[in-house]
Amino acid sequence: MSSYHYTSETPAEVKDAKGLHLITQNTPNGQPLQIFLEELKDAYGTEWTTSIIDISTNVQKSDWFLRLDPNGRIPVLVDNTQSPPFTVHESSAELFYLLKFADKEDKFGFANDLERNQALQWTFFWHGSGAPYQGQVNHFSRAAPEKIPYAITRYRNETLRVFGVLEIQLSGKYTGTPREYLAGNGAGNYSVACWTFNIADIKTWPWVKNWEKSGFSKDEVAAFPHLLKWIDRIAERPAVQRGIGEAYSKKTI
Repeated sequence: MSSYHYTSETPAEVKDAKGLHLITQNTPNGQPLQIFLEELKDAYGTEWTTSIIDISTNVQKSDWFLRLDPNGRIPVLVDNTQSPPFTVHESSAELFYLLKFADKEDKFGFANDLERNQALQWTFFWHGSGAPYQGQVNHFSRAAPEKIPYAITRYRNETLRVFGVLEIQLSGKYTGTPREYLAGNGAGNYSVACWTFNIADIKTWPWVKNWEKSGFSKDEVAAFPHLLKWIDRIAERPAVQRGIGEAYSKKTI
């Protein structure tokens, strides 16, 4: 890699990594990449290495990290199979990078251009309209130095609204056909089979599964029965469980 990517402060496990290397933490931002790599492992035998950081220490604001991602956020993907190696930041961009270069058979994407665009739409929907709202619920409810009722109410209502948008898509409210996953023809596609899970679900699920941790009650989410079934359906996948599991909870840097 060109010299500007690394300094003497760069951890050896990052600097000396071969192949795909992921820098992450086991949070809803990091978990989509963790899950997708685990799915790729099951599908293709994909290999990668991982560095796990603790963002509460602000290590992601260090100079060595900012050289890889100027925004100072996890996750970061480094592809050392490219010449020179290629860095990718923003989890949605990283998912589509892996979809392009590691999912050669479109097991988690789509060969059809319209279905591919549908996956883009739902991935971008959660990236721009879901995660920011639910993240602000978590911040103002748990981390803010003072409770601001207006902020808490606003972001709770917006998060419930976007849960409702997902419910519309999954329930088939306007098409008349319920779906198992967010994108694709028929019931949606998450892998090689027509009725399974896709890249948009991988992006969205790590956040939505935490509805209770975000402070929403069972009565509030009862309005989204298809969404709740979707959460449980995805949770049954072995690669998903590995992707959120203990292996990603042990800090290495």
